[in-house]
Amino acid sequence: MRVSKLPLILGFPLVLGACATAIPGAYTESKAGFFNVSSQTSAAIGKRTAFAQTQAENVALKKQVHGMVHRKTISADTAVQVALLNNKGLQASYANVGLSAAEAWQQATPENPVVSIGILGIGAAELGVYRAIEGMIATNILEAKTRKQRVALADVNFRAAQLTAVNDSLTLANQTRQAWINAVAAFEAASYLKRAKATSDAGSELARKLGETGALNNAGQAREHAFNAELAGQLAQARLNATRAKEDLTKLMGLWGTEVDYYVPDALPALPRSVGRVSNVEGKALRNRVDLRVAKLGLEAQAAAFGLTDQTRLVTDLEIIAGFETEREAEDGETETETTPQVELEFAIPIYDTGKARMRKAELMYLQAANVLAERAVNVRSEARGAENSYHASYKIARHYRDILVPLRVTVEEEGLLSYNGMITNTFELLTDVREKLSASLEAANAKREFFMAQADLTAAIYGGGSGSAAAGGEGATLAAGGGAGH
Repeated sequence: MRVSKLPLILGFPLVLGACATAIPGAYTESKAGFFNVSSQTSAAIGKRTAFAQTQAENVALKKQVHGMVHRKTISADTAVQVALLNNKGLQASYANVGLSAAEAWQQATPENPVVSIGILGIGAAELGVYRAIEGMIATNILEAKTRKQRVALADVNFRAAQLTAVNDSLTLANQTRQAWINAVAAFEAASYLKRAKATSDAGSELARKLGETGALNNAGQAREHAFNAELAGQLAQARLNATRAKEDLTKLMGLWGTEVDYYVPDALPALPRSVGRVSNVEGKALRNRVDLRVAKLGLEAQAAAFGLTDQTRLVTDLEIIAGFETEREAEDGETETETTPQVELEFAIPIYDTGKARMRKAELMYLQAANVLAERAVNVRSEARGAENSYHASYKIARHYRDILVPLRVTVEEEGLLSYNGMITNTFELLTDVREKLSASLEAANAKREFFMAQADLTAAIYGGGSGSAAAGGEGATLAAGGGAGH
């Protein structure tokens, strides 16, 4: 009878370990979770993404990117699309989604039972091969009991990894768009400074010739030459800034080799005729911000972890061990065999660690996650309001420069030219008017740059991917102060 019960006893741990073995297909796909990442990114910014896992996929993406940028003048949308397809850091973020899926897959898979076999009395003369054989199968009962909670926690982490990848995609898109704006604005500023340098060269040359005739004193000549020298330094710095800005854009797009042979426009697009208000911008941000959804999943993860801790508060390890022992004895020239089933239960006695510390830790971690979420919600509201205010304010400022200041400087230049032709004013005054008009045009270009940066920040404030200091951007280029002989 004891032998007949042996299969049941041996199979008991296996039955326990086989519970809940169904693995969701979402964890086992080759690009697990990436479809959600791609669809959410596309819904937010209208751009596609790709996750390359094979050499063939990498080659195909490289060909696409080459066709989009090589020896072409690229737009902001093209730059963003290239970055989403070609940035290797983003590919690493997508790989992390797969890692979290594999972890959830692992948690959903029952732990392998541990089998041990022992043989005693090997080579016993009277018994032949062995005297006794012992076999045991050990299974962690607590592992099977808490698998549901652990899978739930792993699933939360899997969903959080997807949203993190979406946020990384939006961040890269926003950074690339702003880098394109900075690069184009830098080249536009350099072009204005180049034109200003041409007028300064003319003024410096005129001052030199007048000095030779004695019509201009040394102070007047030095003043004009100094202004020309300052402007030469500013032009060199502007060209360096443009080169650096383009390199920043190149880095974000992940380009190297022949792909770096591309161009950006010489000037930013014209301002739109008008800009509308975003209705309920706070509500839209609260519904769409990916980082806020990540914080919500963080709270959910802590809740799942709290439930798991509660289940294992007293007993952290519970193992059932089932097996048998077969003994052979020689008596009166015959060998008798007796098999004895064995069942053991192994667990830690909670004498010192009663789990109170772990429960307190879990409670505080949940409270921490709840406060992080609350703070994130407040910040999202503030960022949305601030981004919209900056968007409209920067548009008004850019319109002011374009519609008021620049036309006034054009009028001053035109009137100065009429006075010069009438021999009322001198050449230096005319050159000063030209430089001031160019300076106003440069200020207008800087204001236009700030508007497009604010536009990008507004999108990031609603959907995610922004950075706190990105909106400010760098200082715009300016013409050297002073200049002109002044007489």
